[in-house]
Amino acid sequence: MNLKDKIYIAGHNGLVGSAILRRLEEKGYSNIIVRNHKQLDLEVQSKVDDFFQKERPDYVILAAAKVGGIFANNNYPADFIYQNLMIQTNVINSSFKNNIKRLLFLGSSCIYPKAVKQPMREDALLTGLLEPTNEPYAVAKIAGIKLCESYNRQYSTDFRSIMPTNLYGINDNFHLESSHVLPAILRKIHLAKLMEDKNWVAIKKDIIKNPIKELDANSSISDIIETLNEYGIEYDTNKALAKVNLWGTGKAFREFLYVDDMAAASIFVLELDKYLYDSHTKPSLSHINIGTGIDVTINELAQNIKSMVGFKGIISFDVTKPDGSAKKLIDISKLSKMGWSYSVSLEAGLKKTYNWYLS
Repeated sequence: MNLKDKIYIAGHNGLVGSAILRRLEEKGYSNIIVRNHKQLDLEVQSKVDDFFQKERPDYVILAAAKVGGIFANNNYPADFIYQNLMIQTNVINSSFKNNIKRLLFLGSSCIYPKAVKQPMREDALLTGLLEPTNEPYAVAKIAGIKLCESYNRQYSTDFRSIMPTNLYGINDNFHLESSHVLPAILRKIHLAKLMEDKNWVAIKKDIIKNPIKELDANSSISDIIETLNEYGIEYDTNKALAKVNLWGTGKAFREFLYVDDMAAASIFVLELDKYLYDSHTKPSLSHINIGTGIDVTINELAQNIKSMVGFKGIISFDVTKPDGSAKKLIDISKLSKMGWSYSVSLEAGLKKTYNWYLS
């Protein structure tokens, strides 16, 4: 790759896309093109085709997707499968029609079966049933992998796929209805800490930045308490005690990767010589896992965040709500053999994320 090659990042405002954009700029790439949703609706094939015909990018990074945690996946399954299928199909097909040099498709570790040997190897794909809570999203991502592989096999394109573990960091989504597990827990404990301190001014500032239902700067304290209680952030006014109630048992294991590490891995794979990439993959098994190889329980994560935030209240778990998969640790041996490994620990990444959120 040349530093002046034209690179299109689809999804540059998102968690991963924004980190990849920062990383490319740090490395000296000077011809990066981006479009926000208002400028280019990736679900509309004709608009995507027109964009590619006009801009003619050399490389494409497909980081655009509809994403969310277990709550969002449970409540909006049709949106998750339809929107992701449309976005990736339009971008991948337009990349083919306009002869781009290389495409990088970003998927998710949720593509692997629910009951699968841990850590999850790339060849575990399509060997069993998916986790029901995010099956529509997973099916869309599997389709994206197979679409890339199909173009490679039929037309000798160079479309690559990477499957990250759970990501977090700067520019993450902290909306309580659509966020992933780590930012959701972090924000809930942060708000509970503010309630504990009776810092209602800071709570209102937080709500203005990240809206919660009908709450705004004019909401009463009682309205704030009542609404936050719906999301498991409880406050006893008589005892001035705060409590955070999280979904599941807290015993499920999850692996987390700081988004800047994900960006570094993405560019590593994108820049990799085709011979080296092909030597570590197969035509019908071409995706590569990206992670740390280390996991923690949701309870351990919550306790770590509690300590970091300085929250003194109670953290409990609602066992009537789903855990999702019991364990989701990915095998990163393939990427390790290719010469890449992560650098940001979970403790350091949490601090970076929380400091960014506070600022």
